Amino acid sequence: MTASDISDGELAEARGRAAKNNVQLPFVKTDFCALSETFREPFDVVICMDNALPHMLTKSALEAAIKSITNQITDGGMFVASIRDYDALLMDKPPYSPPYIHKTDKGQRVSFQTWVWDGEHYKLTQYIIDDEGTLQISKFDCEYRAIRREELTSLLVANGCREVVWKFPEETGFYQPIVIAKK
Repeated sequence: MTASDISDGELAEARGRAAKNNVQLPFVKTDFCALSETFREPFDVVICMDNALPHMLTKSALEAAIKSITNQITDGGMFVASIRDYDALLMDKPPYSPPYIHKTDKGQRVSFQTWVWDGEHYKLTQYIIDDEGTLQISKFDCEYRAIRREELTSLLVANGCREVVWKFPEETGFYQPIVIAKK
């Protein structure tokens, strides 16, 4: 098992969480659009969670990412990813996501996002309010492209996956739809 991310900050966070839970595994900085440049051997399973694929802002960038990922999976292996339900979101194009409140030992963390839509793209601003003694407020901006299930399914099939199944929060208990593609 290997953990990877393109972000030094996310890798540091993952290392900290792994250490806290006594989990030992290698952490590698890499771009999922160029996995073969980092990894020589294919994996049985590649996991890409929490809406990472919509960072691919063009169809060609998404295609490059899917090609890189599927080329790094063994025959008989699988790809598992989660992604927002953009099929539903694109109908209404909401201006924000509901707040998430996480209780901690010392207080709470509240986060929410505002969304400004432009076609299938949206600019996201995430606000995080940490109230654990000293109030701290953080703000992060990024852009996503809303990827429909049909587009992702077609790319997975075109790149060697023989079976693509979607699982939804009502079934899994996870807050985003999950795609499972078998190669």
